[in-house]
Parts: sequence; C-alpha cells; structure tokens
Amino acid sequence: MPDLVRSTLWLSFFGVILVAWWIMYAMAMEMDLDLIGRPGPAGQAMAAMDPRMPMDMPMARFGPLFSMWAIMMAAMMLPTMVPTLMTYERLIVSADGTRSGWLGVLLGYFVVWVAFAALIAGLQQALLFGGVTDMLGIAPLWLSAVLLIVVGAFQFTRAKEVCHGVCHAPMTYFLGHWRTGFAGGLRMGLGLGAFCVGCCWGFMVLGFVGGVMSLLWMGLATLLMIFEKLPQIGHHVVKPTGILLIVGGIAVAFV
Repeated sequence: MPDLVRSTLWLSFFGVILVAWWIMYAMAMEMDLDLIGRPGPAGQAMAAMDPRMPMDMPMARFGPLFSMWAIMMAAMMLPTMVPTLMTYERLIVSADGTRSGWLGVLLGYFVVWVAFAALIAGLQQALLFGGVTDMLGIAPLWLSAVLLIVVGAFQFTRAKEVCHGVCHAPMTYFLGHWRTGFAGGLRMGLGLGAFCVGCCWGFMVLGFVGGVMSLLWMGLATLLMIFEKLPQIGHHVVKPTGILLIVGGIAVAFV
C-alpha cells in the first residue's frame, strides 16, 4: 500500500505539470502565437490593440492574467521541485517524515509561487496600461536590455547566493527547520517557496523580453532553473548564466 500511495502521488504530480503545459500550449495556439511567442495575423491584431480603449480583452484584465501566470507557475516551477521532494522522501525513511508532510511541502511551495503570480500579473497589467508593453506582454528593446542586464547582474549577488544555496541543498533547510506532519510540511514548503522566489524571480521577469506567452522562453527558463538546482552542477551554472544574460542585454541595447 505505501508503494501504491507513493506512485499515485508522483503520477498525480507529473500529471499536473503536463496539464499545465498543455493549457499554456492551447492558450498560445488560441492567441495565434508560434512557439517563440511571435504573433500571426490574429496575434498581431491583439498585440496592436490600445489598452486604453474601452474593451474587454482577457489579457487586459487582472483575473485572466493571474490565472495564466498561476498555470505558468505550475508548468515551470513544479518540475524544479523534484529534487526537493525526493530529498523529503529520504526523510520519510530515515526520520519521521510522512506522506502528508510531503503534500504539505508541495502545497506550501506552490502557494508562494501563486502569490508571486498575482504580483507579476499586476506588474504586467501596470506595464500594459502604462503603454510600456503590448497586449502580449512584449517589452520594448530598451526595457528588454535593462531586464537582461539586471537579472544577469543579480546572478552575482549575495541574495542570489543565499537563496540558491537553500534551493540547491534542501536537506540542509529541512534539518534546520524540521517540522512533522502536514502542518509542518506546509510551513517548510512556504519557507522553501520564499527562497525559491528569491532565487528565480528574475527568470520570470525575463518573460517580458520575448513575450510572456513564449513557450520557448518557458522551456529554456524551466530547464535552466532545473540545472541550477541539481546537486552536481547547480553551483557551476549560476555565474555563467549571469554573464550570458548581461552580454545578451548589451547586444539588445545596440540593436
């Protein structure tokens, strides 16, 4: 029975990820976007719409934007949590961890990212109605350059080092903040989620560079965040990524 419960939980976990990716793909197709977020005729018409016009477009309302970002968080961030959940599983065997605690960690982590989804949805709406981005969330070249350079520079900061250290070695966090049961797992999940947002917020903001509906950006950012959390190579990825982002920002600035 324990093996059946474990298998069911893991299959459900990966099922949620697949459904989230399918929804994002379906949304992109419905908006007439290709995999890199470039609009076709219908998408171009949507992007060109003036947000100040009296209209009822989903991408101009907070509710649909928040829903989109929340689904995007599930698609992008849940895969990066696999090492953390596997680490907790080891504590089920060696300590007094439980399956309910495992679920609590997962829920707490995702709650924090849903809160971040609300924040960045509000940011996108502000940029849209401020005339900075278009309806598809694509920033002008000057802002894209700034975002690339800022996020690249953040890779070299102490804040990134601290937050990445927790994400990269969740066992240390668990041992220092151990709580039992579902409530304990939820509390630890909230803490882990907060550190993860501190570590990875920049990759989410980079969605405005190519458009927040770019499936290519979503895929690359997800892979990069997974690589950063892998125990064997995580520390070797952070600074080279920062260099590439800064170089990319400088290149965009001179386009």
